Amino acid sequence: MERIITYSPAYTLVPTYECFNRCTYCNFRRDPGQDEWMSLAKAQKILDGLPSDEVIEILILSGEVHPQSKRRSAWFQRIYQLCELALANGFLPHTNVGPLSYAEMSQLQQVNVSMGLMVEQVTPALLKTVHARAPSKLPEVRLQQLEFAGKLRIPFTTGLLLGLGETVDDWQESLAAIAQSHQKWHHIQEVILQPHQPGQTQAELRSPCQGKTLLQAIKIARAVLPVDITIQIPPNLIRSDQALLACIAAGARDLGGIGPIDEVNPDYDHRRRESTEALLKAQAWSLGRRLPVYEKYDDWLSDRLITAVKKWR
Repeated sequence: MERIITYSPAYTLVPTYECFNRCTYCNFRRDPGQDEWMSLAKAQKILDGLPSDEVIEILILSGEVHPQSKRRSAWFQRIYQLCELALANGFLPHTNVGPLSYAEMSQLQQVNVSMGLMVEQVTPALLKTVHARAPSKLPEVRLQQLEFAGKLRIPFTTGLLLGLGETVDDWQESLAAIAQSHQKWHHIQEVILQPHQPGQTQAELRSPCQGKTLLQAIKIARAVLPVDITIQIPPNLIRSDQALLACIAAGARDLGGIGPIDEVNPDYDHRRRESTEALLKAQAWSLGRRLPVYEKYDDWLSDRLITAVKKWR
């Protein structure tokens, strides 16, 4: 059996960095009204410059405009338009823009081959600390997104943030909630285990999440999650080659979307692909490209999206 670690060749488009949440560990957000939204002309220029035979996924990653804001509909329209543009240019969109209404998610389903949102942690304790000024980080809101995606038959990626002050029991509870949703709807492609690493613009400087902590979380996740959910780890947040290999040995099988910049963690560059390939090869693993939608979910897609996917299959 061939031993493959997968990744998605990706490029990230950010409609806006503005966000009404104020998570203390964030290195992404800007205050509402302090960021110019990405225009379609700028997006087209970016897409024109991408190597069309190498980049597959266009990740639409956005800060959040409040659901009650007068600008919410314009924000949502821009996200939809960017997905349309990506499709028109031959790429496969995957959107992660914070909690959506059922109607919004249903609309975006028309122009996305998959979607995602981190659960982060389901413990309410973080609402008193790192999420005290982050209304959309309510655990029930995050878990509702999993249910919406399941009902709509949207291939979905979710995950946990590690090192925010949560406990191992919190990991267990969060992973069990994800597993329960998947057992009902069978829609979770991947669960990301993302270790916190400090950045230059976060409001509260926190200690980095160490490799041993991530390794423990992977082992627990592999025991709790159904076997058909892939465990994903962000390789740029794992600084040691040996730690990365230990995570793979423990059950991680995907490295996520890899592009020029990690917009969420801009201080942490990815390893060169050739270096990763050599590292894996030495352990009898190979690095393989994948699409942002797993093949078993192709029949969940509309005819238009299936046509776009078949080009890459």
